[in-house]
Amino acid sequence: MANILIVDDSAFMRLILKDIVRKAGHVAVGEAEDGLKAVQLYLELSPELVIMNIVMPELNGILALQRIKKRDPKAKVIICSATGNQYYVIEAIQSGALDFIIKPFDESRMIHSIKRALQLTI
Repeated sequence: MANILIVDDSAFMRLILKDIVRKAGHVAVGEAEDGLKAVQLYLELSPELVIMNIVMPELNGILALQRIKKRDPKAKVIICSATGNQYYVIEAIQSGALDFIIKPFDESRMIHSIKRALQLTI
Protein backbone atom coordinates (compact mmCIF):
# COMPACT_ATOMS: atom_id res chain seq x y z
CA MET A 1 0.00 0.00 0.00
CA ALA A 2 1.49 3.33 -1.11
CA ASN A 3 0.67 6.92 -0.21
CA ILE A 4 -0.27 8.91 -3.31
CA LEU A 5 -0.77 12.65 -3.81
CA ILE A 6 -3.42 13.61 -6.37
CA VAL A 7 -3.11 16.96 -8.14
CA ASP A 8 -5.77 18.27 -10.54
CA ASP A 9 -7.72 21.52 -10.75
CA SER A 10 -10.92 19.54 -11.33
CA ALA A 11 -12.56 18.26 -8.15
CA PHE A 12 -14.38 15.63 -10.23
CA MET A 13 -11.11 14.32 -11.69
CA ARG A 14 -9.55 14.19 -8.21
CA LEU A 15 -12.55 12.11 -7.09
CA ILE A 16 -12.10 9.70 -10.02
CA LEU A 17 -8.36 9.38 -9.35
CA LYS A 18 -8.93 8.80 -5.62
CA ASP A 19 -11.30 5.96 -6.49
CA ILE A 20 -8.75 4.40 -8.86
CA VAL A 21 -5.97 4.74 -6.26
CA ARG A 22 -8.20 3.03 -3.69
CA LYS A 23 -9.11 0.22 -6.13
CA ALA A 24 -5.39 -0.31 -6.74
CA GLY A 25 -4.93 -0.86 -3.00
CA HIS A 26 -3.30 2.47 -2.17
CA VAL A 27 -4.17 5.60 -0.19
CA ALA A 28 -4.71 9.14 -1.47
CA VAL A 29 -2.88 10.99 1.31
CA GLY A 30 -3.57 14.43 -0.09
CA GLU A 31 -5.12 16.48 -2.86
CA ALA A 32 -4.08 19.72 -4.49
CA GLU A 33 -5.91 21.87 -7.02
CA ASP A 34 -2.84 23.72 -8.30
CA GLY A 35 0.90 23.28 -8.71
CA LEU A 36 1.91 25.54 -5.82
CA LYS A 37 -0.14 23.52 -3.35
CA ALA A 38 1.19 20.30 -4.93
CA VAL A 39 4.79 21.27 -4.18
CA GLN A 40 3.86 22.31 -0.62
CA LEU A 41 1.96 19.08 0.05
CA TYR A 42 4.71 16.96 -1.48
CA LEU A 43 7.21 18.45 0.96
CA GLU A 44 4.81 18.03 3.91
CA LEU A 45 3.50 14.54 3.15
CA SER A 46 6.41 12.83 1.32
CA PRO A 47 4.11 10.65 -0.80
CA GLU A 48 5.53 7.67 -2.66
CA LEU A 49 3.87 8.83 -5.90
CA VAL A 50 2.22 11.93 -7.36
CA ILE A 51 -0.42 11.87 -10.08
CA MET A 52 -0.57 15.37 -11.56
CA ASN A 53 -2.39 17.32 -14.25
CA ILE A 54 -0.54 19.88 -16.41
CA VAL A 55 -2.96 22.75 -17.01
CA MET A 56 -3.73 24.25 -13.59
CA PRO A 57 -3.90 27.72 -12.03
CA GLU A 58 -1.03 29.29 -10.06
CA LEU A 59 1.67 26.86 -11.30
CA ASN A 60 1.30 24.33 -14.09
CA GLY A 61 2.11 20.65 -13.66
CA ILE A 62 5.40 20.78 -15.57
CA LEU A 63 6.79 23.55 -13.36
CA ALA A 64 5.47 21.84 -10.23
CA LEU A 65 7.13 18.59 -11.36
CA GLN A 66 10.42 20.42 -11.87
CA ARG A 67 10.23 22.01 -8.41
CA ILE A 68 9.42 18.68 -6.78
CA LYS A 69 12.28 16.92 -8.59
CA LYS A 70 14.68 19.73 -7.63
CA ARG A 71 13.84 19.16 -3.96
CA ASP A 72 13.65 15.37 -4.28
CA PRO A 73 15.35 13.84 -7.34
CA LYS A 74 13.85 10.46 -6.42
CA ALA A 75 10.26 11.74 -6.55
CA LYS A 76 7.92 9.59 -8.61
CA VAL A 77 5.40 11.50 -10.72
CA ILE A 78 2.85 10.45 -13.32
CA ILE A 79 1.45 13.22 -15.51
CA CYS A 80 -2.20 12.82 -16.45
CA SER A 81 -3.54 15.47 -18.82
CA ALA A 82 -6.12 16.17 -21.49
CA THR A 83 -3.34 18.05 -23.26
CA GLY A 84 -1.62 15.35 -25.29
CA ASN A 85 0.41 17.90 -27.20
CA GLN A 86 3.81 16.41 -28.15
CA TYR A 87 5.63 19.38 -26.58
CA TYR A 88 4.02 18.68 -23.19
CA VAL A 89 4.73 14.96 -23.38
CA ILE A 90 8.42 15.56 -24.14
CA GLU A 91 8.71 18.33 -21.53
CA ALA A 92 7.10 16.14 -18.86
CA ILE A 93 9.34 13.15 -19.54
CA GLN A 94 12.47 15.29 -19.75
CA SER A 95 11.49 16.92 -16.45
CA GLY A 96 11.33 13.52 -14.78
CA ALA A 97 7.78 12.21 -15.16
CA LEU A 98 7.64 8.42 -15.21
CA ASP A 99 4.60 8.30 -17.47
CA PHE A 100 2.25 10.57 -19.38
CA ILE A 101 -1.37 9.48 -19.56
CA ILE A 102 -3.83 11.31 -21.79
CA LYS A 103 -7.36 11.97 -20.52
CA PRO A 104 -9.84 10.48 -20.83
CA PHE A 105 -7.90 7.46 -19.69
CA ASP A 106 -8.70 3.83 -19.18
CA GLU A 107 -8.83 2.84 -15.49
CA SER A 108 -6.76 -0.29 -16.08
CA ARG A 109 -4.10 1.80 -17.86
CA MET A 110 -3.86 4.11 -14.83
CA ILE A 111 -3.63 1.19 -12.41
CA HIS A 112 -0.87 -0.37 -14.52
CA SER A 113 1.03 2.93 -14.59
CA ILE A 114 0.73 3.31 -10.79
CA LYS A 115 1.96 -0.23 -10.22
CA ARG A 116 4.88 0.22 -12.62
CA ALA A 117 5.91 3.59 -11.15
CA LEU A 118 5.91 2.27 -7.60
CA GLN A 119 8.12 -0.68 -8.57
CA LEU A 120 10.79 1.50 -10.18
CA THR A 121 13.94 2.31 -8.30
CA ILE A 122 15.13 5.83 -9.02
